[in-house]
Amino acid sequence: MSEETAEIAVIGLGNAGLPLAAVAAASGIKVMGVDIDVKRCRLINQGVNPIPEEEGLEELIRLHGGEGLMATPRLEDAKFCHTFIVIVPLFVDPSFNPDFTIMENAVRSLGKILKKGDLVVLETTFPPGTTDTKIKAWLEEASGLKLGDFFLAYSPERIMTGYSLSRLREFPKVIGGTNEESGLRAYQIYKKFIPNLHLVSSAKVAEMIKVMEGCYRDVNIALANELFKIAEELGVDFFEAREYANHQYCHIHLPSTGVGGHCIPVYPWFLIKEMERIELFGHCNLLRGSRQVNDEMIHYWAEKILLRCMKIEKPLAEVKICIMGITFRAGVKEFYHSRNLALVRLLMEKGLNAYVYDPLLSKDEVERMGLRCIEPEKADLLFDPFLLRFEIPDGKAAFKGQTP
Repeated sequence: MSEETAEIAVIGLGNAGLPLAAVAAASGIKVMGVDIDVKRCRLINQGVNPIPEEEGLEELIRLHGGEGLMATPRLEDAKFCHTFIVIVPLFVDPSFNPDFTIMENAVRSLGKILKKGDLVVLETTFPPGTTDTKIKAWLEEASGLKLGDFFLAYSPERIMTGYSLSRLREFPKVIGGTNEESGLRAYQIYKKFIPNLHLVSSAKVAEMIKVMEGCYRDVNIALANELFKIAEELGVDFFEAREYANHQYCHIHLPSTGVGGHCIPVYPWFLIKEMERIELFGHCNLLRGSRQVNDEMIHYWAEKILLRCMKIEKPLAEVKICIMGITFRAGVKEFYHSRNLALVRLLMEKGLNAYVYDPLLSKDEVERMGLRCIEPEKADLLFDPFLLRFEIPDGKAAFKGQTP
């Protein structure tokens, strides 16, 4: 495939962008992928999948990498494309305000190669209204064009790492334009490779849909965490109660050590901060409270761990605690807002003898994070933060494998 024949450019080949680019290529569309990671681009062009935990992606990259899907670190290589899909990160600062630095740089760079008639679609999750304001302004300033000369839409990624391909092929996906024509053009392009696609009335509605999903999950996980703590105090088996409480009109989520990752712990802040900005503080009490409940779960579990340690016949400072996994989700080697990682650090701050065992990490990787690694059988107490399960290695105590 030459640069001139590429139809779609996907800017950002991370956990969301690369699966999208691969699915588009598998649908027969010529795709130019753009990413600043030179090594990642080289691997893709060699037919090697750089995201091994993504089920099914290896085959697509092997079939289409370097052919139907070309990867480049140079945005100018995509200048012949007429559709540009942007999926680059949006982080938050320590006060949970969105940091648009990476996004602004990418959008302004895109504006420099934007042509009349081109379509730009954003997939990164934004505070509602971002596409119509910041993105539009950056594109117009960088390109010298006005909306109408180019088209602008928004279609939030709705994937889950490890299941991205099935989500893209089966899960409902929405798309909305900054104006009616932009929405229709974007819908026509996406319909070529997204089967379950729905056109909504505007980009702002599409942005709100994604943020609402994250808020729903955060609030419901906070509810599960509170019910779990209450059940513990009442001497009730939460998991038995949950099994029979759940039916078609009720879905209690699972409790946890909190909520991590790029999505759920971040999106509620988009709405909280906006309501605080316009001084409607009472509009976001539930969202703010849920964030607090979930973030404070590490203190609850630290206390549980401490109580378990006190039952072991050793001086407290000598009890070796092993946390069995520090990524934000099981099977995913990422740490963004990981509450499991935060739990280990909290235990260390309290002066406890905390170690880590994670099958996704080498000893060197653990130690580079300022943590200590241990084999589970050498610990005195094991805590699996994904299963919320305590264990005592065989031969070290009378109880083993008990839930808290």
